[in-house]
Amino acid sequence: MPHLAATNELFFGPTGLDPHTAQRLVAGALEGCDDGELFLESRQSESIALDDGRIKSASFDSGIGFGLRAVADEAVGFAHASEVSEAALARAGEAVRAVRHGHSGILAAPPPGTNRQLYTEANPLASAPFDAKVSLLGEIDAYARSADSRVMQVMASILGSWQAVRILRADGSESADIRPLVRLNVSVVLNQNGRMETGSHGFGGRVGFDGLLDPTAWKDAVNEAIRQAKVNLESIPAPAGEMEVILGPGWPGVLLHEAIGHGLEGDFNRKKTSAFSGLMGKQVAAKGVTVVDDGTLPDLRGSITIDDEGTPSGRTVLIEDGILTGYLFDRLNARLMGQKPTGNGRRQSYAHPPLPRMTNTFMLAGANEPEEMLASIKHGIYAVNFGGGQVDITSGKFVFSASEAYLVENGKVGAPVKGATLTGNGPDALTRITMIGNDLKLDPGIGTCGKEGQGVAVGVGQPSLKLSAMTVGGTQV
Repeated sequence: MPHLAATNELFFGPTGLDPHTAQRLVAGALEGCDDGELFLESRQSESIALDDGRIKSASFDSGIGFGLRAVADEAVGFAHASEVSEAALARAGEAVRAVRHGHSGILAAPPPGTNRQLYTEANPLASAPFDAKVSLLGEIDAYARSADSRVMQVMASILGSWQAVRILRADGSESADIRPLVRLNVSVVLNQNGRMETGSHGFGGRVGFDGLLDPTAWKDAVNEAIRQAKVNLESIPAPAGEMEVILGPGWPGVLLHEAIGHGLEGDFNRKKTSAFSGLMGKQVAAKGVTVVDDGTLPDLRGSITIDDEGTPSGRTVLIEDGILTGYLFDRLNARLMGQKPTGNGRRQSYAHPPLPRMTNTFMLAGANEPEEMLASIKHGIYAVNFGGGQVDITSGKFVFSASEAYLVENGKVGAPVKGATLTGNGPDALTRITMIGNDLKLDPGIGTCGKEGQGVAVGVGQPSLKLSAMTVGGTQV
């Protein structure tokens, strides 16, 4: 298992916890339970933000701690501490043991091991000096203002983190992972005759800062942010009503993630609170629709070598040719549903228990040319990019705002529109897909998913999609 030796000094150094003592305490805490683990984490994070040519904020954080979990049937005992010591672990063991209440279980088999390594273990925070990052933000500000005289405000930020985790189980098995993560964000405001509009772009992944410091990469991000702002300056109020819709490739896959992906997570289906509950093996989408969750793609933001229970990440086909074929499982929900874990047990930090969560979730490409899809629209909307949205997991209903969208009339892309929202139902929307593009794209590395108060890094993606009808909420009077 990669990284086991590398994490020894972090957690079991001269001032840390003795490994044999840790193993003994974990075994004692989980005796008679069905499952559980000790999750050790060391994390460093850094962020620097610029606004209007000045550094607005700069922060660095470093922390270490553990989460101890005991599982007895459906009941979960969980305790955590911000120190890795024998005393803290012993106290946590006393707390989680209470979950048994006379339960006598057989400890589940440990996850299989893996020797793969999906990303560098180098700490990105150490890969470039602080001054170089500050200088980059200044260059971004200067470049944006020189690129368009209408730029009146520039906001840019660099974020990076380095996380080392180690997982100990009662049977003595161990696993570990070291995870880098970086991201660059750029946002600009253009002023044209008193009208102000915003554009933004970002990129990143499980890599070092080298890619972010590359002038070609960050200039492309600035140019894209300016392009979006220019489009918004020319936008007109969006129409409202039911109409044909084409969703662009890449980041619009966030709608797929929110409206469909969450409904395919194991906990919602075990509790029968998902709109997809009880539909395994049934036609839930139009033919040709195949959706996968894949945490094994090198260097991507949503990828993980192992999940936060120690299970190797995998590629899970959720929907195949329109048929529901899989759910995303952590160990607890997989055991209770008689399924195998899929490597999707994830947590925000040592202070949170694992939940079934997505990694990189996307729809596979089809055969249609994007131009062919646009030409087929008589009256509709071409939604190129999305902002925020809301979803109800139980009903599948969603509302998403389009940050870049255009009118399409008789196959011709017309004026950009502002204020367009797409409203619908996830399962129903899947059945309304009539064309699937051959232009699959993944997002540039900007996704963060929230669930039960926990945020984790994710990836989304899709090809261009045509839906026969969606409700568009607009601002046109």
